[in-house]
Amino acid sequence: MLLDELRRIRPDLVDPCTAALPGARATVLGRLWGALVREPVPGVTGRRTASDRLVIDLRDGGSLSAARSCARPFAEVPADFTVSGPEGAIREPAGLLARLGLRTPAAERLAAELDNSVDNLTLARAAHALGPAAPPHDSADAEQAVVEGHPQHPCCRTRTGMSVADVLAYAPEHRPVVALALLRVPAERWRGAGNWPRQLLDGDTVLVPLHPWQRDHVLGRHPGLAVARETVPARPLLSLRTLLPLGDLSGYHLKTALDVQLTNYRRTISPAEVADGPVLSDLVHTLLDKSGHGDRLRVLRELGGGAVLVDGRPSASLSAMVRESTESCLESGEIAVPLTAVHATGAAPVSGDPVRWLADLAGLVLPPALTLLSMGVALEAHGQNTLVVLRAGRPVRVLYRDLDGVRVSPRRLARCGFTLPPLLGNRAGDDPGALHAKLFGGLVSGVFSELVDVLARTRGADPRALWEAVAAVGREVYAGLPENEDAAAFFGDTMPLKATVAMRLSANPGTAQWTYPPNPLAPRR
Repeated sequence: MLLDELRRIRPDLVDPCTAALPGARATVLGRLWGALVREPVPGVTGRRTASDRLVIDLRDGGSLSAARSCARPFAEVPADFTVSGPEGAIREPAGLLARLGLRTPAAERLAAELDNSVDNLTLARAAHALGPAAPPHDSADAEQAVVEGHPQHPCCRTRTGMSVADVLAYAPEHRPVVALALLRVPAERWRGAGNWPRQLLDGDTVLVPLHPWQRDHVLGRHPGLAVARETVPARPLLSLRTLLPLGDLSGYHLKTALDVQLTNYRRTISPAEVADGPVLSDLVHTLLDKSGHGDRLRVLRELGGGAVLVDGRPSASLSAMVRESTESCLESGEIAVPLTAVHATGAAPVSGDPVRWLADLAGLVLPPALTLLSMGVALEAHGQNTLVVLRAGRPVRVLYRDLDGVRVSPRRLARCGFTLPPLLGNRAGDDPGALHAKLFGGLVSGVFSELVDVLARTRGADPRALWEAVAAVGREVYAGLPENEDAAAFFGDTMPLKATVAMRLSANPGTAQWTYPPNPLAPRR
């Protein structure tokens, strides 16, 4: 148990965790309750409203009910929140899941993930409760300020495979400096793509940044490999396995392989991700230049990467990638903030009128993102991948990172005079629905929904005025695009939102599923 482990390794956190546990448990329970209300979850046969409560009918004939307000995305759930069932109040997320009557390996797995999420959210809140955090003075500080994790997922803080000590040592919300190992890989055992930094070469030997968790838990299966004496001190960023190196590797972010499940996926690096990153970087940069929006949005290039060959094949567990850092794109007095961190910090970085602020941000991100979509590239522009560059609290540019999740349409590219370069991964497809889900599911259901919520809650802004600010930019963009076939989806009656719990309960949890709540942009067509 969490408290037993803390008594052994961090007794100073026992009391803060004891205090934080009820609220963390209620938060995860509330997010699970919201998912049951809106997602296509097995075991649920119907949903209805009774006064200020929502009622879920179950396949076994029973029902569950709870406050309607706590099912809302981004709801602030009180620490005493419960779900009412036939046997009484349900306080544990795993207990709520059990009421669905599912007897599958996926349900057992999800129950363990929910417990792990409660523990790690408790730990994060307790660590931040020890003293007020200083305002972020750089971009890494802004990334490490996200305490709650994924803002809608009940597995918001799942780190399956990591112990309590590991989480404290490696997770960004605990603000550690991590000593990355350097794996010495002979050239004949390395399959690389793009350009590898000269600082990570020693003659014919490639020095591969290896997360210390991976060194301790995975490297032992490969006795023919060794690590160098030196290490690379680095600060973990929002994704935990991507880090900002300190010292000689300035200008880079290092993405390391990690056989740990964070929210939905184990975070290894596939051969396709390594091979396609530099190619997609070149393609998207070229499209942005042609669109004329390169001054508004910059994609952080995947500069190079590679994997150790194991039995002649690149190993997803012994891989690394090098990306342009956010710091390399900033001028004096600027800071890059992931957009989910704006929500997580209660809009602390925001300056000035909130409606004007959101309009300015929309004017930076929507013209390039919607134009790229019309040209054939759907960015996965959720709040972790999309960062706003702020100067004195005002948006001046947008940065986008992580090209592994993009979707590319060969037909749309060809219409613009481009040919899709050969890709190893399965990112190509012309289905408009898949393209819309990729971009709008992250940018509208995620980023703008988060920002409207936090600006309304903390700054008193009218949500209708905030959504109108976003819609006005969208109308202007689509009025000027020669191909505006995506406008109907952008302003459609519903908007895709990833069905994360339905995914975790499926036999193939890596396959995306979607639910389609009402689109707040629809009344503003």
